[in-house]
Amino acid sequence: MKPAFIGFDTSNYRTSVACVTLDGEILFNSRELLSVPQGSRGLRQEEAVFQHVRRLKKTAPALRDLPGVRIAAVCASVRPRDPDDSYMPVFEVGAAAGSLVAATERVPFYETTHQRGHLEAAMLHTGIDREQPMIALHLSGGTTELLRVSGNDVELIGGSLDLHAGQLVDRTGVAMGLPFPAGPALEELAEKGQANGRLGVSMEQGDLFCHFSGAEAAVFRWISNQALPEEDIAREVFDFLARTIARMIAAGAEAAGARQVLLAGGIASSALFRKLLSGRIRNSGSSLRLIYGDPELCGDNAAGVALIGRNCYLREYSLKEGT
Repeated sequence: MKPAFIGFDTSNYRTSVACVTLDGEILFNSRELLSVPQGSRGLRQEEAVFQHVRRLKKTAPALRDLPGVRIAAVCASVRPRDPDDSYMPVFEVGAAAGSLVAATERVPFYETTHQRGHLEAAMLHTGIDREQPMIALHLSGGTTELLRVSGNDVELIGGSLDLHAGQLVDRTGVAMGLPFPAGPALEELAEKGQANGRLGVSMEQGDLFCHFSGAEAAVFRWISNQALPEEDIAREVFDFLARTIARMIAAGAEAAGARQVLLAGGIASSALFRKLLSGRIRNSGSSLRLIYGDPELCGDNAAGVALIGRNCYLREYSLKEGT
């Protein structure tokens, strides 16, 4: 039987379980959104924890039906990011489930972070050169960070100083009456609208850091005063994000000496955002290579976590074998 690796990721808004093979093939990737009441901008941690437990109970039978494989190791994201003080109760659910599966199967259990899972999943099948310097943008509802990535080292070098990119999108959508998370519905609106750069970009520290709260305030005024059609407001938001991130990329690449730029997180899965950002980088005359992961693997998912478990297992096995 082929060895397989299980990953668990219980983030703020999605319960994810995945299984990958030794060669990186994804055999199973369950991604279930948590339920958020209409008009709400999110969930309290205790509500999310309860929903994760219920969804994992539904997912468990699928792990018994994986054909021709044996579980070789289990990995779970145990906190949002690398720093020790990075903590959210939701990740305790996946950590507990993963450690129990590993103990039952008598296989290694590895811990990682939600952010590292995002990066690993986004790199899959992209042909990215891991030996060369790169920067990564992790753009989601809970994170807007500019990272220097070198081998297994991930260093924060920039990001948002207030709201996150996904928060701006979700809060705009909810204010318009769209369901949460609002990204897909707001993008559909934006495709019908026009932008004229009405939202000013606010940068700090040599364009490595940005602010989104001013844009949010302006958007809320437009919505309240019905100053613009909703499709134009939506388009302005995506245009603003592309202009802001383009400046962060240019500054980050120069600071890190990198020519590769990895885009990860839910915002990076947006086709409109990709088009707008790529157009701005191309029109600037830059030779930077923008690398987007598979859209299905850009949002929260456990595939990257499972791949990290595979990588940890291979390193441990090689050390034991002395190779």
